[in-house]
Amino acid sequence: MESATNGAAPKQVFFFDIDNCLYPKSAKVHDLMADLIDRYFVTHLSLPWDDAVRLHKEYYQNYGLAIEGLVRHHQIDPLDYNAKVDDALPLDNVIKPRPELKKLLADIDRSKVRLWLFTNAYVNHAKRVIRLLEIEEFFEGVTYCDYSEVPLLCKPKPEMYQKAMRQAGVEKYEDCFFVDDSYQNCKKAQELGWAVAHLVEEGVKPPKTPACQFQIRHLEELRTVFPQCFKETVAEAT
Repeated sequence: MESATNGAAPKQVFFFDIDNCLYPKSAKVHDLMADLIDRYFVTHLSLPWDDAVRLHKEYYQNYGLAIEGLVRHHQIDPLDYNAKVDDALPLDNVIKPRPELKKLLADIDRSKVRLWLFTNAYVNHAKRVIRLLEIEEFFEGVTYCDYSEVPLLCKPKPEMYQKAMRQAGVEKYEDCFFVDDSYQNCKKAQELGWAVAHLVEEGVKPPKTPACQFQIRHLEELRTVFPQCFKETVAEAT
């Protein structure tokens, strides 16, 4: 899952975010990660807990990733951060295979649309989640935030979307489909010209202004908003 395939590959690509998208927020992975990040701020910046929480939130809001603020302002080793945060998550206990997700991915017409992962996490975390969900077979590659590069590049920076397109082997913005749970990531993708669905799970308050053309409560709704991506017999039945 690293690079585009060669030959007569379909020209359109469906990009899937991973965290809080391919598994539900109810798995509480975000909460587990936030706690580890706060602890990292406390330990490595020698901050009181409340200050660590505040700075973590500030960096997340300013840069899209807490780690970017840490690298930019404190010169921490991002791979050490990854080892103590992302790789330390007890994912084996909380992420399980989801039959409905496998069925959804299997119903996408991969003779027309190639499937690609697009995440702000590091590659270790991305591959670990996909392995636990048992959906590795469906995706041709993954574009991730490379913690070994400085400055860090992540969504919603336009260059990150361009990197994803380059790695997935798609040239035109209009040939890109995308689903993500992040408002800012979806907003930027639509501004660039991607076809975008913002996943706002049931129980999550919808934004006052939609991030993009399509707002969905469940991944199953992708069948309705992007019927052209699914096998014809499946699309006709829905």
